[in-house]
Amino acid sequence: MAVGVALMCAGFFLLHLVVPDIVPFDYTVILGGLAGGFISVLNFFLMGLTVQKVAAAPDESSARNRMRASYTQRMLMQLLWVVLAIVIPCFQFAAGIIPLFIPSFGIKLLGIANR
Repeated sequence: MAVGVALMCAGFFLLHLVVPDIVPFDYTVILGGLAGGFISVLNFFLMGLTVQKVAAAPDESSARNRMRASYTQRMLMQLLWVVLAIVIPCFQFAAGIIPLFIPSFGIKLLGIANR
């Protein structure tokens, strides 16, 4: 995540050099990236905790229900973050949202590299 957020900030900086009127690069980009990265890491941490609990569940039905509830709660957390990143002016909205996609992008790249 740290590498992904750093690359995203570098991309914002380079785009800012090319088109400074359209792409900002200030503290809001860094704050948005750090907060979005935190939310993304928190999402995977909570997913890991849920998987541990599901593995210890006594039956398949309760395990499935727990996993479904966890997924819904984690998606709502991310949705709330997206809304906050757009509404709160101390975050650059795109820099706050992009880190949510970094883990899945990294997982797909690793899958392609391992083929």
